[in-house]
Amino acid sequence: MVEIGERVPNTTFQIMTESGPANVVAREIFAGKSVMLFGVPGAFTPSCHYLHMPAILEEVETLHRSGIDTVACTAVNDAFVLDIWAEATGAKGKILFLGDGNGDFAAAAGLELDGPALGLGLRSRRYAMWVRDGYIQALNIEEDPSLAEVSTAYSMLKALNVWMDAR
Repeated sequence: MVEIGERVPNTTFQIMTESGPANVVAREIFAGKSVMLFGVPGAFTPSCHYLHMPAILEEVETLHRSGIDTVACTAVNDAFVLDIWAEATGAKGKILFLGDGNGDFAAAAGLELDGPALGLGLRSRRYAMWVRDGYIQALNIEEDPSLAEVSTAYSMLKALNVWMDAR
């Protein structure tokens, strides 16, 4: 599993553009930026859709004011599903949706969720990480994938405040 201080894995994500899906490598997303990345088990799943995403959306502007350049969400879903989820939640244009359709990033980061008991197959664990210039500064992982307690925007804001206070 990735740890604080390590470089974020350089796998390929898929994003939706006006001309359709496009590949983008992780290091391009994180290079020279402060990014809050949160991972969810799946778009439209109850905890992700009704609990986690709304709580993040509520704090997007606060995150930006606190120094986060990009708020990004990843899931083991394709770019098409994530694009529709972005529209359905009102997050389109506010959050960058990173499709990890094959689970390459989740696996490389050691953050995969083996979810057959939930009917999900291999997915991503629920987590939030703060990445600054490609290096992980904070990482909060939920023990229970149905909860969104330590992976909230509030948790990342606390990590940012601790970092700022230490400077």
